[in-house]
Amino acid sequence: MSNREEKRWRHNQAAKTMRSMRKEIKRNRKPKRVRRKDWNTYQLHGLDFLEEVDYSQNERVMPRGERERQRANVRLGLELLKREGDQTVVEEVSAVDGAHGQPGTVVEVSRDLCRVELGQRSLVCTLRGSLSAEETGYTNVVAVGDEVIISENKAGQGVVEAVLARRSVLARPDVFRSHLQQVVVANVDQLLIVASWREPHIWLELIDRYLIAAQKYSLLPVICVNKIDLAEDLESCRATLEPYQGLGYQVIFTSALTGNGVGTLREALRRRTSVLAGLSGVGKSSLLATVQPGLQLRVGQVNEQSGEGRHTTTQVVLHRLEMGGCVVDTPGMREFGLSSLRRGELANYYPEIAALATACHFGDCAHIYEPGCAVKAAVQQGQLPASRHNSYQKIYHSLPA
Repeated sequence: MSNREEKRWRHNQAAKTMRSMRKEIKRNRKPKRVRRKDWNTYQLHGLDFLEEVDYSQNERVMPRGERERQRANVRLGLELLKREGDQTVVEEVSAVDGAHGQPGTVVEVSRDLCRVELGQRSLVCTLRGSLSAEETGYTNVVAVGDEVIISENKAGQGVVEAVLARRSVLARPDVFRSHLQQVVVANVDQLLIVASWREPHIWLELIDRYLIAAQKYSLLPVICVNKIDLAEDLESCRATLEPYQGLGYQVIFTSALTGNGVGTLREALRRRTSVLAGLSGVGKSSLLATVQPGLQLRVGQVNEQSGEGRHTTTQVVLHRLEMGGCVVDTPGMREFGLSSLRRGELANYYPEIAALATACHFGDCAHIYEPGCAVKAAVQQGQLPASRHNSYQKIYHSLPA
């Protein structure tokens, strides 16, 4: 037998041995379990909810994230019932989510800790290790305004066991992972955009960015222009903001120093959950202290050299208002990125530009360089404020194609 024939014979023998071993394994293998799915129906407060039941716990039945999506829908329905005044539903939310404990509201977040308000008291809590922001698209597990379920031990230490479904968020791109978002605040109704006429100078582009965010996240926007006591010409100040009033936005002119307009601001905040946003130094904390004297807020001065405000509010904090409702004070933001928005979608967030765009020569007109652009013509003819078109162009170039 030649060397080549010997090698072929050995190869065939090895192949026979492997086939024999596979047959033996198949004979000894346990029968494959039949996977059976069904639906459990349960009723809570007159509403029927369905949850898919997997009888084979060793196999994945639903797609990744599907079970959490279904549970989130259940929690959202129950949360709406709770907000209508039924407090007993909270225990049932806990049961559905698999968590048992006390309901509370997150009023402050710091790293891996948060302060949760429980009626008339608050408790510093850690986060249950099983909680994760995976698949949510967000980088933070909890945010100020979140409704949570916590457990408390005998030593008075709290643990967040579950986060209930959010009815709204204000979010921005994560600094290091731009494909993910950071929740600034959850469960608010209204975005109060605070700017100052001077010190620092009013920045219309930032106002427009917040208006886009309010529309994107279905929040009611209100524009507050503070420090009008510094205006050389109050009529010029009002004329600058007139385009926003023409679009139907509420614009409030205030001065925390003189108290001008504070009454109107107080009514806008009454019985609503609002988040305040704007540059450092525009006077957000000063306005809150004027709306409700006694709030423990840090107030700083503007840097005389740069004209910019110093950060006095360093964390997002929720404050209850005696007149009803609550406000969330945020640190001053020198910029506000827009999550998951592309250039071709931007015009939809400028109602006056979207209305003019139908008359553009090109269907995919960017309203910047193209000939036959009805938007640019409207700017030249004074029908569209140049300030709005300028901010549109700046934001357009900052977005991905």
